[in-house]
Amino acid sequence: MTEIQRNNPLHGVKLEALLTELVEHYGWDVLADAININCFKSNPSIKSSLKFLRRTDWAREKVESFYLYKYKSLPRPNDEQYELPPRDRIVPMDQQPGEPAKIKPKAKSAAKKSSVDVYAKWRKD
Repeated sequence: MTEIQRNNPLHGVKLEALLTELVEHYGWDVLADAININCFKSNPSIKSSLKFLRRTDWAREKVESFYLYKYKSLPRPNDEQYELPPRDRIVPMDQQPGEPAKIKPKAKSAAKKSSVDVYAKWRKD
């Protein structure tokens, strides 16, 4: 018996392709700011991120939701659909993906940007 595929934008999209697409479009800095997951912040790579995301359902759901609602610009789901994981959500047939949201990386704190020696005033020359 064949099951009819409902309108699910994640159907057939592998996690690796999804993550690669996001990294190529936004970069690691923006992803780390937008999705607060350590694998995007410290030594990010596709391989290590995939390993973490495959083992951690909550993190994978965050990335998939970001992909659907920020990158694909689909409208937010109703309450019933929101209860489901992103891979199980159905999108009405009349809704089509839009342009990716424009997201800029957050400004780094002044302490990180500055290369001033904070101990200089305590040292004696």
